[in-house]
Amino acid sequence: MSATSHAPGEHDADPHEGSDETGRDGAAHGTGTTSAGADFSKVRGSAEHGHDTAPPADFSKVRGSVESTGEAAGERAHTVVTGDNLSSISRRYYGDARHWRALFDANRDQLDDPDLIQPGQVLRIPARDDG
Repeated sequence: MSATSHAPGEHDADPHEGSDETGRDGAAHGTGTTSAGADFSKVRGSAEHGHDTAPPADFSKVRGSVESTGEAAGERAHTVVTGDNLSSISRRYYGDARHWRALFDANRDQLDDPDLIQPGQVLRIPARDDG
């Protein structure tokens, strides 16, 4: 194979430019050059689905949250102290212990179990939905 010197943008004419051939692996391989002069005639490969594929991603432990620099209209915050539970916090802010689930739902980003709140946690107290 002889090396030839070309001016920028020039290349040898290829009789197969722009054509496709099928290789021994059965995959089609382009043999031409691009209009910009890049030569991909020696590039080979295939995109087959086989055993070398990665297993599906496991997102089961991903947790998301949305935070804001401002409070929502009517929303307050409560810092949990020893002896607090969602029912007692609900009674304090809503006048009724039965609204504990609204507190739990508003704080799902930090609570996995409504019975496991910890002193020092800062819980969002959403405005009560009377609708």
